[in-house]
Amino acid sequence: MISDEHAQAYKRDGVIVVPEVLNQETLGKVRTVLAELVAGAASVTEHTDVYDLEPGHTPETPRVRRIKAPHKVHPIFDEIVRSPAVISILTRLIGPGLRLHGSKLNMKSAQYGSPVEWHQDWAFYPHTNDDILAIGVLLDDCDIENGPMLVTPGTHTGATMWDHHGEDGCFAGLIDPDQIQDDIKRAVPCMGKAGSMSFHHVRALHGSATNTSNRPRNLLLYEVAASDAWPLMGVKDFDEFNSRLLAGPPVVAPRLTDVPVRMPLPPAKRQGSIYETQSASKKSYFTRAA
Repeated sequence: MISDEHAQAYKRDGVIVVPEVLNQETLGKVRTVLAELVAGAASVTEHTDVYDLEPGHTPETPRVRRIKAPHKVHPIFDEIVRSPAVISILTRLIGPGLRLHGSKLNMKSAQYGSPVEWHQDWAFYPHTNDDILAIGVLLDDCDIENGPMLVTPGTHTGATMWDHHGEDGCFAGLIDPDQIQDDIKRAVPCMGKAGSMSFHHVRALHGSATNTSNRPRNLLLYEVAASDAWPLMGVKDFDEFNSRLLAGPPVVAPRLTDVPVRMPLPPAKRQGSIYETQSASKKSYFTRAA
């Protein structure tokens, strides 16, 4: 599914976009399921284990900014990440042993889709090694106008690990934008036709602005780790941990590498999705930029 050039670009830049990995039939099925899920949000008034709601959500006008752990919500989302095409790409970028760390579906609806402030995924779930990436499945055509994910090439290597804590000392889930102005200027948008997928390294700096266009920008995200990368926050259920293996056998010998780490502790005062965690901070870039 990917060329040598793609593999080399990922190693160099920490991010690539692979065109139209999903076919139109699968996209159609996903959109149908997503429409049903959004309609179901009319029955809730607060965040749940499935829904993270946009400000302004009402039963009459359901507004959802995230479907949590979609691979647990509907089988089609689990099927996508386990498909031969996706496993082929992941094996090339990470290796033969693969584990799903988590999933989410970020919905940037037309005119009000919430931004995600600048951060590194590594800050949220550090592991014993950083052979970890996130897949971004474009469920809509994505261009510069409808809030694409922005990633800064080259920020996944070396000793770069920014502070994601707030002034109160608690984890805030974002970086003070004043500390990364030059890196923000170098960011590139992950754009493409619906069905395309981006792959970005767990330490790559990224964020995304509000969707101010008249078109949605729904992004299905999977976090995938090498099977010998173990979370430093621990494994609560070993059987459940192994149930998320995508390729290769269970591993009980974590691979340790020399990577910079900051633990997401003390925990954020506002627990929940990244939106909730970031909302407690005064360090905002995209609100200010808008």
